[in-house]
Amino acid sequence: MQTSFSDTIIDMLSFKNVVWPDVWTATLETLQMTLISTFFTFIFGLIIGIILFLTSRSKNKGVRIFYSITAFLVNLFRAIPFIILILLLFPFTNLIMQTISGVKGALPALIIGASPFYARLVEIAMKEIDKGVIEAVQSMGASTFTLIRKVLIPESLPALVSGITVTAIALVGSTAIAGVIGAGGLGNLAYLVGFTRAQNDVILVSTVLILVIVFVIQLIGDLLTKRIDKR
Repeated sequence: MQTSFSDTIIDMLSFKNVVWPDVWTATLETLQMTLISTFFTFIFGLIIGIILFLTSRSKNKGVRIFYSITAFLVNLFRAIPFIILILLLFPFTNLIMQTISGVKGALPALIIGASPFYARLVEIAMKEIDKGVIEAVQSMGASTFTLIRKVLIPESLPALVSGITVTAIALVGSTAIAGVIGAGGLGNLAYLVGFTRAQNDVILVSTVLILVIVFVIQLIGDLLTKRIDKR
C-alpha cells in the first residue's frame, strides 16, 4: 500500500522511532570529529598555505620547482572526492590509528581532505596583503619567521578565521559522508538507522541537528571575524 505525502510527514514528525540517547551519542561523535579535524586542519593548512605563499614569490628556480610540486599535491588531494579518499586511505588509517571505523578511523581522511582546501584559502588570504607592507618589513632585514609572525598572520587573520569557518562547515558535511561507511555520528545514524530501516523521523532529526551545528559554527565564525577585523 502506497503511503501518501501527508502520512509521510506525520510519520516524520511523530519521532516514534527516535532513540534520543543514540541521537545525543551520534551528535557528540559528529562534534568530536568536527572539532578535532578542524583543529589539525587549521594547523596543517596554515603551514602549507604559508609555504605556498612564500615559495610562490621566490625567483629561485629550485624554490619555484618546490612550489610547483607542493601546489600540484594540494590540487591533487583537493580534487579527490571525499568518499574515495576515505577508501584510498584505509591502509594508512589502519596503520596510524589501528582502526578504520568509528571517530578515530575518520580523522585521517577528514584532516588530509580538508587541509589542502584550507591551505589554498590561506594562500589567497595572504596574497591580499599589501605588498608594500611586506616589502617594507623585508627591507628592514626581518627574518622569514618575523615576517610570518608580525605581518602575514596578523594582516590576514580575519580572512584566516573566515576560511577556517567555511572549512569547518565543509567538515561537518564530510563527517556525514564518513558516517555512511561506519565512522559514527549523525551521518551514520541517518543512513544505517534512518534510511536502511525507512525511519524518516530519524533522518529528519539527524538533518536538523547537522543544520544546527552548521549554523552555530557560522555564527561563531562571523562573530570572531567581525571582532578581529579592524578595517
